[in-house]
Amino acid sequence: MSQSLSRLVPDAGDAVPITCVTPETWPEIEATLPDAQCAFARATDFAPKAGRTALLPAGDGRLAGVLFGLGDGSDRMIAGKLPGALPPGTYRFAPVPGFDPAEATLAWLLGSYRFGRYREAGPERPALAVSEGVDGETLTRIAEAVANGRDLVNTPANDLGPAEIEAAVRSVAERHGAEVTVVEGADLARDFPLVHVVGASSSRAPRLIDLTWGPADAPRVTLVGKGVAFDTGGLDIKPSSGMLLMKKDMGGSAAALAAADMVMGSGLNLRLRLIVPAVENAVSGTAFRPGDVIRSRAGLTVEIGNTDAEGRLILADALTLADVEAPELLIDFATLTGAARVALGPDLPAYFTDDDGLADAVSAAGLACADPVWRLPLHKPYASLLDSKVADLNNVSGGPFAGAITAALFLRRFAPGTRAHVHFDLYGWNPSTKPGRPEGGEVQTARLVHTLLSRRYPRV
Repeated sequence: MSQSLSRLVPDAGDAVPITCVTPETWPEIEATLPDAQCAFARATDFAPKAGRTALLPAGDGRLAGVLFGLGDGSDRMIAGKLPGALPPGTYRFAPVPGFDPAEATLAWLLGSYRFGRYREAGPERPALAVSEGVDGETLTRIAEAVANGRDLVNTPANDLGPAEIEAAVRSVAERHGAEVTVVEGADLARDFPLVHVVGASSSRAPRLIDLTWGPADAPRVTLVGKGVAFDTGGLDIKPSSGMLLMKKDMGGSAAALAAADMVMGSGLNLRLRLIVPAVENAVSGTAFRPGDVIRSRAGLTVEIGNTDAEGRLILADALTLADVEAPELLIDFATLTGAARVALGPDLPAYFTDDDGLADAVSAAGLACADPVWRLPLHKPYASLLDSKVADLNNVSGGPFAGAITAALFLRRFAPGTRAHVHFDLYGWNPSTKPGRPEGGEVQTARLVHTLLSRRYPRV
């Protein structure tokens, strides 16, 4: 298991039981407690509110059990608070009617994450014994994929550039027996001109990373992740406050890689392709300029209305590559627009698709695994906002309205042959710690996509 996470251990008879309670179940559970523990819970003002914890003492001074409040159940990751609330030791979830120990175990794992690359490890974390009937191996794989993705987003740009993103993809590929090819240098400039032009301003060479896995005759699914290792905004430079979190601008590639890791680890019956255009959008004499016109891989000419809208440029070439293969399903992940955050906040990624049936499946998968999203419309009349007087289209609308929608419409121009296309507009960051979601980098929608693909292409 990743050192970033708490340990799962085999079921241990001496593990301290955690009894999870709701306002409905608490009276019955309270009545079963020994008198001393019941009195202690009352003395410490325990109530079954979400996240409330009571440590129940045994007669010899040891810890006899834990009470944990689930509240109304609206936060399904609430058990992610436990690793930070309990002293070191080994715990287990007590069986309670209506309580899902598998979801609580995943929440525990996700909530135990720590990013420890640059400082000494904190206090020892508690371990959790796997409950009967819970697939600890699968949950561990999912949590480790999330942890590795979070590590990538949390790593600052001085230690994570395009080459390091490539190394991360290669590491995951090696574990699963996948193949990786990389296009860079003169080949990149010729074949992926938008990726090249965005990355040309940096001393760290841009590249197009292409992973394939699974039987060649299986249904084709392609994931595309925006890999901007750092975004200054280019010549349309961001203010300093706007750059503080720009190490997370490769969050789309981290989410795509985490989803790919889960898919391969689950052995799903599909032909997986992962495409990551990896660049740094820097400022130098070789930076592309507002007003430049670049011919894309698709042949469409793009006028640069704003160099800070670079993510959609590199995704455009990657989507063009993906579209040639006509995958059964195409999904792209990107920390793309502030407009999506204004509309939905940091916790709820926006998604776009023309396929209503696919949209229903995406929303259902997000609800099933507590990785929620919200659909925004691909309102086609807004496409005219991207019109250019000198090129086929502009990379920005030039106005204050519908920024997330126009960005999605821009991307849609570059995958015209793939109807089943989902675009996720992510924030990729937890602004504050919440249960199962520590402050810092987050691979939003990765678990959703794994759930979606597991339902569509189950292991044979």
